[in-house]
Amino acid sequence: MEIQVAAVGAENTNNKTMRELVERAIKYGFSHASLLDASTLTVRSEVRDMCRADKCQMYDKNWMCPPACNDLSDNASRVTEYKSGLIVQTTGILEDDFDYDSMMAANDRQQKLFASFRDELKAEYPKLLALGNGSCRICEACAYPDSPCRFPERAVSSMEAFGLVVSDVCTKNDLGYYYGPKTITYTGCFLLV
Repeated sequence: MEIQVAAVGAENTNNKTMRELVERAIKYGFSHASLLDASTLTVRSEVRDMCRADKCQMYDKNWMCPPACNDLSDNASRVTEYKSGLIVQTTGILEDDFDYDSMMAANDRQQKLFASFRDELKAEYPKLLALGNGSCRICEACAYPDSPCRFPERAVSSMEAFGLVVSDVCTKNDLGYYYGPKTITYTGCFLLV
């Protein structure tokens, strides 16, 4: 199942303000940032199928991961409420393809920058929808499924949990996804207006 978001485009958004947000994200510490045209987002069931394979070992273990997070039709409906946004990335340099410590350091940097930048943007864009990378890690152990989410105002689903193919989102918005050998890149996005 593929749910194509209605093509509302970012042409009605103040592009100067959005370009300033890209510059702000880079100054904030992200390695890369780009404008996001929400009409390029396609919610795909096959991404959820990949989640179900449980390679990250978080399927059915976290409120922000499948199957606990919204169903795909709800996600597609939410995305149509937006015209534009911002993609942010952190790229880490690896000593070799198995440099787990550098991978985790880049992931931690992305998640910290993302959470902090989200808090700043939320003040300016109260309806902001933040989609990060990986599972929500606010709590050491998620309350799922026994109790409600402890921090629903701070919890973030990943782009993949939302049904988005990250490489497609980047490509359709003129942002790289792969930055060469011995690198790893973590991507998140903010839907703003």
